[in-house]
Amino acid sequence: MGDSAEPVSYAGVPEGVPVQSAGGQQFGKLRKVLQIPSEDLFDGIIVDTDDQGDRFVDRDQITEITTEYIRCEFDDGAARELPEPSGTPAYDANAGYGEGDSFREWVHRTFGHGGWKREK
Repeated sequence: MGDSAEPVSYAGVPEGVPVQSAGGQQFGKLRKVLQIPSEDLFDGIIVDTDDQGDRFVDRDQITEITTEYIRCEFDDGAARELPEPSGTPAYDANAGYGEGDSFREWVHRTFGHGGWKREK
């Protein structure tokens, strides 16, 4: 916890910040904030762990969000028991879709089919 850690809203936390248990032990890094922007609703986070893959942390389990880390209310043992993310997969528009000079890329630009990629 550096002196430069500033409290921040869930909407402003940088991707990749360490996610810590209550004791300050890092168990992963922030992959994604789960939110519904139109309702200003924060649902939780997806954490990329080194040994268990992605895990879900509910908003009620988060005690502190800063520019340098996210702290959770549970201990190290509970961090190992977090569930995998579930629900409907999310897709983002592929910004590079249809770029280029090939006939295939022209068809993509002209007809706009596809161009979506599944989020991790």
